[in-house]
Amino acid sequence: MTAQDFRRIALAMEGAVESSHMNHPDFRADGKIFATIRADNQQGMVKLTPEQQERFMRENPGMFEPAAGAWGRGGSTMVIFAAATEEVVGEAMTLAWQSIARQASKDSSMRRQKAKRIGRTR
Repeated sequence: MTAQDFRRIALAMEGAVESSHMNHPDFRADGKIFATIRADNQQGMVKLTPEQQERFMRENPGMFEPAAGAWGRGGSTMVIFAAATEEVVGEAMTLAWQSIARQASKDSSMRRQKAKRIGRTR
């Protein structure tokens, strides 16, 4: 797969927008990054859970590897485009996007609850 294929998959996620972070493209939902493309266009990153990362690396050797340092330990997972398939990356990308969407929904619910509490005290 290519960086353009990765970009197309990322932008197919509902509400996804392309932005830029540290001089390379990133893909966001509700303002939060769920995927990036490295400046060299040879790799991308999907933000998985550590458990999802382990599964993708085990089931697809050579296609995925942890990002460096604490980011990798937290689930940030590099996608090696030369070894990647659109089907598998699409699954990983969907999981990364869903995680962000769930968090945004949870944050929104918490903001509404807080607003209700503030409204009652006035």
